[in-house]
Amino acid sequence: MISTFWYSDTGGRPCNEDAVQIKTTKNNQLLAVLADGLGGHGGGQIASSIAVETVCAGWNGSSTPAALTELITQAHRSILSRQAPDLPMKSTIVALSLSADHADWAYAGDSRLYQFFNGNLVRQTRDHSASQIAVLLGQITPDQIRFHEDRSRIFRALGQEGGLNVDTGSTPLSPGNHAFLLCSDGFWEYVYESEMTRTLQSAVSAEDWIGQMRRILSQRIPSDNDNNTAAAIWLQIPERRESR
Repeated sequence: MISTFWYSDTGGRPCNEDAVQIKTTKNNQLLAVLADGLGGHGGGQIASSIAVETVCAGWNGSSTPAALTELITQAHRSILSRQAPDLPMKSTIVALSLSADHADWAYAGDSRLYQFFNGNLVRQTRDHSASQIAVLLGQITPDQIRFHEDRSRIFRALGQEGGLNVDTGSTPLSPGNHAFLLCSDGFWEYVYESEMTRTLQSAVSAEDWIGQMRRILSQRIPSDNDNNTAAAIWLQIPERRESR
């Protein structure tokens, strides 16, 4: 059983440079893609739209890290081909694909994927940013990423010069309740991991979960806050019955 919900909000900015889409097949395969255009480079809205549309259009239901990497690489090349001297557009991206028994993901930048199992956080992606490096060096804690002076310095993005190194992951899906959250930095900067977990445990649907987190976000954001976008996927896998 799969339940999904997503939203995207312009926030206090003049335009929304985030993009998100979820696709499913008749065989209950799923693809979720979220991208965040880098506003300081111009054309962020175009770049994020190209990223999401390219990955979704090229997806054939295959759920492997290699397949996602190839689609993201195609999006990277497409953005490069549309750039101009006065439009060096770039975008982050995170993509998740689900099949009957495993999940795969690929990403570049600081848009995140969180994975929960039976109500508990079990995995999250590491940002490709200066603040994430500061965490790895022991200079700051993971929570301090949100307020670090170099928060906006991103080291990997679609549209960067040359090739793109995409990070990937894969995990089997055991029987139980799985939840996945894809979100842009305008979302996770204001909603802490402990709050993601707490609201998940009390939510009755993917839509309710997103709604509870958005209420937390709305109480913290400044008037000029960034675009904020999130997509939630709930997946319930029943216990496998042994044949006699």
